[in-house]
Amino acid sequence: MSEFMALDGVMENPQWTFPYGSEEQERFKYEELRNADALLLGRVTYEGFAAAWPNMLEQTGEYGQWMNGYPKYVVSNTLSDLAWTRSTLLQGDLQAEIAKLKALPGKDILVFGSCTLVQSLINLGLVDEYRLMVFPLLAGGGKRLFGDSLGKTELKLIETKRFSSGVVVATYVPAGEQ
Repeated sequence: MSEFMALDGVMENPQWTFPYGSEEQERFKYEELRNADALLLGRVTYEGFAAAWPNMLEQTGEYGQWMNGYPKYVVSNTLSDLAWTRSTLLQGDLQAEIAKLKALPGKDILVFGSCTLVQSLINLGLVDEYRLMVFPLLAGGGKRLFGDSLGKTELKLIETKRFSSGVVVATYVPAGEQ
């Protein structure tokens, strides 16, 4: 999972990230997406991405081609029509569906946004890597990534990056994994 997060844990509607944009951050996000070949999204994030990314090919170049061209697996109990190219609806047993995806050959499966989905994945022990891009501000309100419904999960820090904007990327794996 790769998440934008304010220092107070808020990740919802991250409009507050824009003043902190930098070339360093763009390179990081580019490499992150280059090392993946599929997206796993919740309904809200999918709907936002599906409305935006198909219209951003000219200004986003290769990154936009990847976003539009990668398979997108959407976890939702309410959606029935997925218009964005290469989108597949996942319903039913989340643990079984994710196990099938992980068994496929390929690169990383990225989860962007999708707070409710991420919390479910954490509770099921299905997150292999936590990539948290922490922005130097307190958002003050909004949905928090690590809500009260999560159980205790021990993590091991494997990497940190600091951008000149003050944004820090902390990468963790579940304790005991490398």
